[in-house]
Amino acid sequence: MSKLDKQRIVESVPQKGFFGHPKGLFTLFFTEFWERFSYYGMRAILVFYMYYEVSKGGLGLDDNLALSIMSIYGALVYMSGVIGGWLADRVFGTSKAIFYGGILIMFGHIALSIPGSLSMFFVSMVFIVLGTGLLKPNVSSVVGEMYAENDSRRDAGFSIFYMGINLGAFISPLLTSSVSDAYGFHWGFAIAAVGMFVGLIVFMATKKKNLGLAGTYVGNPLTASEKKKYSIIFGAAIVIIGGLLAVLIPNGLFTVDTFINLIGILGILIPTIYFLVMYFSPKTNEVERSRVVAYIPLFIAAVMFWAIQEQGSTILANYADKRTDLDFAGISISPGWFQSLNPLFIIMLAPVFASMWVKLGDRQPSIPKKFSLGLLFAGISFLVILIPGYISGDSLVSPLWLVLSYFIVVLGELLISPVGLSATTKLAPVAFSAQTMSVWFLASAAAQALNAQLVKFYTPANETMYFGSIGGAAILLSIILFVISPIIQKFMRGIN
Repeated sequence: MSKLDKQRIVESVPQKGFFGHPKGLFTLFFTEFWERFSYYGMRAILVFYMYYEVSKGGLGLDDNLALSIMSIYGALVYMSGVIGGWLADRVFGTSKAIFYGGILIMFGHIALSIPGSLSMFFVSMVFIVLGTGLLKPNVSSVVGEMYAENDSRRDAGFSIFYMGINLGAFISPLLTSSVSDAYGFHWGFAIAAVGMFVGLIVFMATKKKNLGLAGTYVGNPLTASEKKKYSIIFGAAIVIIGGLLAVLIPNGLFTVDTFINLIGILGILIPTIYFLVMYFSPKTNEVERSRVVAYIPLFIAAVMFWAIQEQGSTILANYADKRTDLDFAGISISPGWFQSLNPLFIIMLAPVFASMWVKLGDRQPSIPKKFSLGLLFAGISFLVILIPGYISGDSLVSPLWLVLSYFIVVLGELLISPVGLSATTKLAPVAFSAQTMSVWFLASAAAQALNAQLVKFYTPANETMYFGSIGGAAILLSIILFVISPIIQKFMRGIN
């Protein structure tokens, strides 16, 4: 997109109207609020829905299979963002991608709201994965389009936008968990569908007036010959994959476990290919090549961190349901409520961390050292959760241990997540700037793919070994990263 196009977009957006920011921030804030409301509301009860008995409204799957599927779900959501970004850039623009994504997400939640249907569960997975891949990365892109490159409000605008994400993620688990406990899982999923429907209404009703041309430009549209080529490739891929599945599935050669293993391989293989392409590309100069090398240990650390953080919706959700005393201080706690802790602590602590970095200025730790500290907190969060089981054995444990674990991992998240986004923009080769951001999100996909294998080893009987091994590995990696941080800093070639 040319500078002239970017300026035309900015001029088309009303620049005052939402806390001193462009009016379009209102549209995108509430679109993303409701999308995250629907996604995290669904996620808060999904693993319970999978492994609860049919008599309790669930699907009756094996616990470990349910935990693996939950992890694969997350991996596919992050992987699909690459496809969603490509379609927006090359085919129909970010605004249409947001709308189409919201429609698919809503249909996915509607499919989940049909009681006790395993086939509809897998249909919902396809819809929600594709829909989130279309909506999630592109709504953030439209936020950036509304501001001029030198607009001092840009960072504050993104802060307000991300507050919407966390507000939606905080409120929805409380509501969907309470509704599903009282009336059944299908009503909880229906609440998530309604949330996405409201988000779509907000987006469609206000986008023309508030967003102007933002999201309407196709950055790098396909040429006629490219359309023909990709149509052939896409059609051939569908035929080949469909044919293989038609043969393999009836013969028992392609099962859910096979699919989980396949996604696990792709979770590692795809980012590895990205790194190789960026490093050996003739478009990458010597300095950029050095920065790609520096980015690799940060990426590995991020995978380890997200592998622990994302288990908050799998292993720790299971722990909340089966190992935690849910009658506390006269209150009956729903296990899904714990999913609200992460966004709550982020809302509380993000301003504190932002202020701390400003005050420290040049005295703040380097990027690799922040990553090592974040990984240290992640490891400690798992060591904390093994303590009550070690002390009390098979007895139910206080929910305060889970609260403490979620709190500690959020400290790590605030050291890694925003810092990682910033480092990605700084270390990316110019020719791969957008794709490097996709690589950053692939760290979460790789982590979830890893989790799909790790969670198979979890049982209440071996929880001390499970939490201790993973927590200890994270702490060891954090120490190694801290020790080699000066070397990484050297390879970053002037980036601080």
